[in-house]
Parts: sequence; C-alpha cells; structure tokens
Amino acid sequence: MARLTGKICVVTGAARGIGRAIAERFHAEGAAVVVTDIDAPAGTATAAAIGCRFEPLDVGEEADWARLARVVPVADVVVNNAGVTGFEGGMTPHDPEHASLADWRAVHRVNLDGTFLGCRYAIGAMKAAGTGSIVNISSRSGLVGIPGAAAYASSKAAIRNHSKSVALYCAQQGWRIRCNSIHPAAILTPIWEPMLGDGPGRDARMQALVADTPLKRFGTPDEVAAIAVLLASDEATYVTGTELSIDGGLLAGSAASPG
Repeated sequence: MARLTGKICVVTGAARGIGRAIAERFHAEGAAVVVTDIDAPAGTATAAAIGCRFEPLDVGEEADWARLARVVPVADVVVNNAGVTGFEGGMTPHDPEHASLADWRAVHRVNLDGTFLGCRYAIGAMKAAGTGSIVNISSRSGLVGIPGAAAYASSKAAIRNHSKSVALYCAQQGWRIRCNSIHPAAILTPIWEPMLGDGPGRDARMQALVADTPLKRFGTPDEVAAIAVLLASDEATYVTGTELSIDGGLLAGSAASPG
C-alpha cells in the first residue's frame, strides 16, 4: 500500500520547486493533495499536471487562510513550504546594515507569518481527529548566520523554533499532531535563479555556491520530497519537535583532510 493512502495533504507554495516535488510525491504515495500557491495560473497548471486540486493562497494573508479553512476544513498533513529569499526582484541589500525595514518585513510576512498561519490552520484542521503531521520547510540558513541574507536567515530560524513550540503545544493538548521542520541547503530550484543568472558564467557560479558542500553538488527537490513523505507518513509517528537537515554534509564540518 502507498504510504499516504487516504490522507488529505495541503502543500503551500506548490506551483514549482520543492513544493511541487512534494505535491507530486504525496500524490504518488496515494494522498489526496491540495496544491496551494499565490500564483494561480502556475498553481492550476501544476495541479492539473499532477491530477489533484488547486486552491489559491497568499500565505501571508489571514483572510486567505480563513477561506481555505472553509473549503478544506479537514487535513491530515500540512506542508508549510511557501517562501521567499527577498532577492526575487533583484540583488538588493539584505545585510544587517543596509536592509530596509520594508524588505525585512516582506520576507518575514511570507516565510514566518505564513508558517504561523499555516500551523494555526493545521491545528484547526487536525484537532477533531486528534492526529496529523505538520511539516515546515525551514533552511540550512535557519541554523547558521547568513550576513548577506539576514531577513531570510532570521525567518527560517524562527520557523525552526516555532515548529518546536507547535509540537509541544499539541502534545500538551493530548493530540497526536506532530510538527517538524526540514532544513534544505542548496537545492536547485527557481529560487536560486536570481543568484545564478544565465550565460557563460552560470556553471562557474553554480560550482562556487556548492564549493564548501562535502558532496559538491546541489540537491534536488525530489530529495527533499522524500524526507517530507517520511515525516507525513505513519512511519514517523514518534517524531515531533525535531529538524532534519538535507545539506550534502555541509553542517557536519569540513571534508578536507589534515595536511
């Protein structure tokens, strides 16, 4: 039997990248998947390609979550994946000295507020049954400092901590609702495109970005999706309040041997 048969799974930011890979894998594992995204045309196309349902959702808008709660009142799995780096419109300053308050808030609105609202929705959609799995997509950047992307790192660190608060709260209520975070490092998705660019220097930039990664390559969205399937499934019913890194060994230390 498929690992998610009979489960209703909501995935945010699922029109592309990691979110799409998770939605595709969940569907393949037998779940009834609800693809959500702020980009309605792309989300609709993704849902049609997978063979599942699409619902428009701006994760930073409380009213959008209230609407989702009306049309999808029950869920077994919620993946809070939607996120931004702040560089979608170009390479603007995001360091602690020069980042604007507006840019700081824009990143936190999607990444942190969206995850808070998504967790709150999930609890409401799961507590009647008293069971479920919340999977929050954080980042390697939520475990270390990133001087040039301070807002992104801050938001992802807060997602890690909030996931633990949600896990403990649900356990206090006597619910078997689990909450965990996944921390990808360099996963090759469209979110990297502003930094990679195109043209003859693209390959060199790609290699430079993974030079410090022991496995010397980008990860793939499907590799993250595999971890999400595990946490969503009944194989992980004793796993809550923890984080799983998928980073090619980056946080393990240095792969270099002593000279």
